[in-house]
Amino acid sequence: MAGFEEPAIYSPEFADTIIPANGTYPFYFSENPSLIAGLSDKSLSLIAPLVAYWVHSLIFHALDVYGTEWAWLAPYRIHESAEVKAKNLVSKSQVVWAVLVQQAIQTILGIIFVDSEETSVDHREKMARMSPILVQSTLLWMGNPHLAQSSLQRWGSSVLYFAYWWAIPTAQILFAFFVLDTWQYFLHRYFHTNKFLYRHFHSWHHRLYVPYAFGALYNHPFEGFLFDSLGAVVAENISRLSIRQTVLLFTFSSLKTVDDHCGYSLPFDPLQILFSNNADYHDIHHQAIGIKKNFSQPFFIHWDTILGTKMTRKEVEERTKKSKRNGLLKENGHANEHVNGHTNGHTNGHANGHANGDGNGNGVVNGDHHKLKVE
Repeated sequence: MAGFEEPAIYSPEFADTIIPANGTYPFYFSENPSLIAGLSDKSLSLIAPLVAYWVHSLIFHALDVYGTEWAWLAPYRIHESAEVKAKNLVSKSQVVWAVLVQQAIQTILGIIFVDSEETSVDHREKMARMSPILVQSTLLWMGNPHLAQSSLQRWGSSVLYFAYWWAIPTAQILFAFFVLDTWQYFLHRYFHTNKFLYRHFHSWHHRLYVPYAFGALYNHPFEGFLFDSLGAVVAENISRLSIRQTVLLFTFSSLKTVDDHCGYSLPFDPLQILFSNNADYHDIHHQAIGIKKNFSQPFFIHWDTILGTKMTRKEVEERTKKSKRNGLLKENGHANEHVNGHTNGHTNGHANGHANGDGNGNGVVNGDHHKLKVE
C-alpha cells in the first residue's frame, strides 16, 4: 500500500537502540580486576566463607561465655548452658578439629573446581544478545507493533538494565539456593533412613544434641565433603554463577549454617527474620522428638512442607505435654494396680483366714447362699 511505513521495531537495528550505555553499572559492581586489591576473586571465594564462619561463630560463642548472666538474653536461649555439657557427646576441641578438617577439604575442592573468570567482560555485548529477545517478547505480549515500539523506546533500556543487572543475577542466586536445598534435603533424609549411613557417618553430627555456633560443620569428613562442599560446588555450576556470585553464595551459606546452629532464637536476627528455616527450626531436628523431621537445610523449608517432614515448635510442645500426660497416667495406673493388688490380697487373706477359723460362720454363709440358689 502506498505510503505504508513499516514500524522501526521490525528493523534489526532497533534492538541496538535500547541497549544501556557502556559504563552504566549498579552500585554493587566493580570494574576492578578483583574486589580486594592483591587477592583474586577465586581466592576470595575460598577465604571469605572461612572468615565468615569463624567470626560469626565467635560472636555467638561470646554470648555463650559472657551472656550467661544477662537477663535480657535468657528468653532467647533455646537451651540452658548446662545442657551443652550434660547432653553433648563430644568435646569442643574435637568439634574444632573436625570443622578445620572439613574446611580444608572444602578449600581443596574449591581450588580444583571453582573456575576463575576473565576480568574483561563486555557487559554491553552481553546485553546486545538479550535485546532482540526483549523486543520479540514485547511484540508477542502487546500484539500491536506501534505500541510495543513506543513502550520499548520509553522503557526498553531500563527493562534491559534491570533484567541484566538485577533480575537474572537474583534468579541465579535463588536457583542456587534451591539446588543446594534439594541436594542437602534428600541426602540428609537418606542418611537418617539408612541405618548404616546414619551409624557410621551422620551420627557424628547428632553427637551435638544441643547445637552451638562453631559446631555447625561438625560432621564426619565424608559427610562434610558430600553434603556441604560438593553440594555448594554443584549448586554453583548448575546455576552458572559468576565468580563474584560464587563468593556471595559460599559466604552467605557459611553465615546461614552457623546461624542455624547458634542456639538462640533471636527476633532481631535478620537471618532468622528472613528465613523460617532458622535456629529454632533446626534445633527441633537435633532433639529426640524431631530427629526424623526438619531435614531441610540451609535456606528454605519447602521440601519438609511438601513431603510431610515439617515439625513446628508448637507441635513439639503439644507432643511433649501429651507424652508427659500419658506417662503420668501410666504411672498412676501402675500405682493403682499395685495398691489394689495389695489391698485385695490383704482382704482376701484376712477373710479366708477368718472363715477357716470359724466353722459356724462359714456354715451360715454357705447355707444362706444355698438357700438363695434354691429359692
